[in-house]
Amino acid sequence: MSSNQEKNPAIKIEVCLESVQSILEAEKGGADRVEFCSDLFEGGLTPTLGAFRTARKYTKIPMNVMIRPRGGDFCYSDLEFETMLEDVRLFKSEGANAIVFGILTSDGEIDMERSRLLIENARPLPVTFHRAFDMTRDGFVSLEKLIELGVDRVLTSGLEPTVPEGADMLCELVKRAGDRIIIMPGCGISERNFAKMKKIIGAKEYHVFLPSEIPSAMQYHPEHIYMGGVLRQSEFTLSQTNFARVGYVKGLL
Repeated sequence: MSSNQEKNPAIKIEVCLESVQSILEAEKGGADRVEFCSDLFEGGLTPTLGAFRTARKYTKIPMNVMIRPRGGDFCYSDLEFETMLEDVRLFKSEGANAIVFGILTSDGEIDMERSRLLIENARPLPVTFHRAFDMTRDGFVSLEKLIELGVDRVLTSGLEPTVPEGADMLCELVKRAGDRIIIMPGCGISERNFAKMKKIIGAKEYHVFLPSEIPSAMQYHPEHIYMGGVLRQSEFTLSQTNFARVGYVKGLL
């Protein structure tokens, strides 16, 4: 541990990732915990139970699990909400360290009733309200609602596309939150701007995505065939958390 880290033991780094190997890399790099998702192209969906079990078998790092049944908005149907409740119960029973979710009404407000049900089913685990927060009408009103619900932390980019763009709002959210809830800036934080964002915002936890590209094991490349949709990425390059990048950010504490 560097001398800088020793001076700031309260500051925590959470790494957003979508594979078991990435969890191993985050742990190796010194992350404090991970947010385990699937499909980060969609902003993060619920991971498979099999992947979670495998990760739990090979790692000891705390794993917060994303509960999000689909991409797109955060206004869910009854069946989607029922799925979320079931996933909360499943991952809680399997040893998740915290539950991550976000759910809104059609008019851009925190869905208090459904959020309360998810929290009740998650307890005694901590809960994080994710960047659905950034899609609400009024960040300060939404903050007070999450505090009323007893949410432990909110992941937010300050109601802007990225943390650097939302830095002013994040400063105010941290100030208003005080010790009532943890404000965790996330989206657009990297090695290049982490020290600056930490100094400006003054939060105690930060959410980062620090991947690298690695080649797949495939030697035969049929380039004319794609498994995805219109926005195509190579089938033969994989995204994986880079332990060295995680370690570098930890060194900036």
